[in-house]
Amino acid sequence: MTASPEAPSLIEYPCDFPIKVMGRKDSAVTRIARAIVERHTGPLKDEQVRERPSTAGNFLSVTFDIQAQSREQLDNIYRELTASDAVLMAL
Repeated sequence: MTASPEAPSLIEYPCDFPIKVMGRKDSAVTRIARAIVERHTGPLKDEQVRERPSTAGNFLSVTFDIQAQSREQLDNIYRELTASDAVLMAL
């Protein structure tokens, strides 16, 4: 049996791409996730990072607006984010 080729991406690179990360409000999720994202994208401006607390205030959603260069770059970012104990979910 032969391996199937990787499916083509529906995204054209480079492009603006939001990465949403969720974690507990009392954790350092913003600092940790930002360090991970910047390791793959370079420095982000403060206006590229948005925080939003959950209704009950227990969780924090952080959105990073990046300029995605490739599917490989995004895969690497998501892989590292989801491996972090501070990150509950990455979308």
